[in-house]
Amino acid sequence: MPEPTAVPEHTVPASSARDLRELRDEPLEVPITASDVVFDGRVWDVRRDEFVYNGESTVRDYVDHTGAVAVVAIDDEGRVLLLQQYRHPIRSRDWEIPAGLLDVRGEAHVDTARRELAEEADLVAASWEPLISIRTTPGGSDETVHIFLARELAAAPEVHAREAEEADIRLEWVDLDVAVSAVLEGRMHNAILAVGVLTAAERLRRAGGSAGQ
Repeated sequence: MPEPTAVPEHTVPASSARDLRELRDEPLEVPITASDVVFDGRVWDVRRDEFVYNGESTVRDYVDHTGAVAVVAIDDEGRVLLLQQYRHPIRSRDWEIPAGLLDVRGEAHVDTARRELAEEADLVAASWEPLISIRTTPGGSDETVHIFLARELAAAPEVHAREAEEADIRLEWVDLDVAVSAVLEGRMHNAILAVGVLTAAERLRRAGGSAGQ
């Protein structure tokens, strides 16, 4: 039997080690020697960058994304709003939370979230809190999704028409703990839903209050 491989105690030099409680991503600007749109898409583009990193020239293609927002909407009974709609790339009716692109220049993220909640669920919220921001696929896209927690919900003053993949959207109010279980048991796979639901549950647990408070 081969000897087990030793696991290093750390992966950074001791001189650069920091308090692990303060771990965070580190922005880094590298020299970009060329940047071109190689595919001009209807919603987003594919960009090819040539850049210098660690003294070597590297080329990467990635989705040049507008960014997006998403909403964890929780009612006074502690239920979270989930939407199910068809997503062609995965050939599935995916359970999601309300979300949309940052496609209006200059619009504040929370205002986009308000608009998406109204357009997708015909709801407005009196309470809005930033919940978490995530980078969905940093190896192939520069997309960042800003997720908000919306509470004190009410019906929007108008109902929005829905077309194409949104024409048969299914809306369900689900107890937050039931949604958490669905994520942890692998019955719901949407990354934004998973992060949003789990983060909201932990936020509320730490606050020591119910979802409706």
